[in-house]
Amino acid sequence: MNPREIKPGTYTVGAVDWERRLFDSLIPLPDGTSYNAYLVKGRRQTALIDTVDRSMRPVLFHNLDRLGVSRIDYVISNHAEPDHSGSIVEVLEKYPEARVVCTPRCQGILTDRFMVPAEKFMTVEDRKTLSLGDRTLEFIHAPWVHWPETMFTYLQEDRILFCCDFLGSHIATTDMYVTDEGQVYEAAKRYYAEIMMPFRAQIQNHLEKIKGLAVDIIAPSHGPMYNKPKFILEAYRSWAYDEPGNIVVIPYISMHGVTRTMVNHLLEALVDKGVTVKLFDLAVTDMGKLAMSLVDAATIVIGTPTVMTGPHPLVANAVFLANAVRPKARFASVIGSYGWGGKAVEQIAAMIPNLKVEVLSPVLVKGYPKEADFQALDNLAATIAQKHRESKFT
Repeated sequence: MNPREIKPGTYTVGAVDWERRLFDSLIPLPDGTSYNAYLVKGRRQTALIDTVDRSMRPVLFHNLDRLGVSRIDYVISNHAEPDHSGSIVEVLEKYPEARVVCTPRCQGILTDRFMVPAEKFMTVEDRKTLSLGDRTLEFIHAPWVHWPETMFTYLQEDRILFCCDFLGSHIATTDMYVTDEGQVYEAAKRYYAEIMMPFRAQIQNHLEKIKGLAVDIIAPSHGPMYNKPKFILEAYRSWAYDEPGNIVVIPYISMHGVTRTMVNHLLEALVDKGVTVKLFDLAVTDMGKLAMSLVDAATIVIGTPTVMTGPHPLVANAVFLANAVRPKARFASVIGSYGWGGKAVEQIAAMIPNLKVEVLSPVLVKGYPKEADFQALDNLAATIAQKHRESKFT
């Protein structure tokens, strides 16, 4: 993508990655992504806000050249992660007069990762401002969204908030601003679930911190910009603050059909009691979709057969994910089967120390479920529905 003017003197200069399908060798990217960087030209000085992933460095330099940029005075590093800072060394080589502006903690990470020399840095404290002549940049510390060194940059005169990963979405698009709110809502929720949800308390703090800012445009580091900031701010408030819904998420594996039979029975029993169920066959599930479902779920029920006395490895992977993203679920249980012995329930319980959940009575069956086992599943469904009612989850 060629550079585009956001406001007079402020431009997009980043790159769109249409082909990338995996982030950090972990996170699915079904719609590609972008690495957004921004250029602010002041009367006296020029600032580049973030760089791009190293694979897209030629695009960044192409865009800067098209704008005739011969000098950059400041490289604002909102976040040290390589998809934003991966080209910082080459930018400093091309523009040797530039200094890196970042939080003190970011300096240490950039030094460790990219070996940027100390004399190239200018660290800033929270709410520090920097004048470019006729444009003023304000730096807002925002640790743990989603690394400890992150900050936002606010362009006061144009009321643009450059918020790095916060409020972003992994989408490759030619749109400078959000045009399809449905598509962006889903992508932003996926992004929140996979990356931001573990830091929900900090997200709440930072939403309050920027509440007093007059913001006309939100410019994240991934995905399109928001020229209607209310859309994404209200979505984040819902995800971070709202109580869970009357929803049960059931991630499961079935090797020989037994666990699937149990899952189907529980599903029907829950639906009959007015509970929404989201089912995920872990043999084929997009883990991003599973993470998204956990944003709103009140209860997680793990369905697993027994493999070598423990849970199926794909179940263990899903449980690890749930523990890592720390959803606001209140209840959890385990259902499944075994042949000759098993410790699946105990092992799964030990894997979720981060979840503040009440563990409901598991249903673990030897062989094929009998009448008493199906009754136990009915009882579990009744307990879940009652717990949701008592908690007033809707």
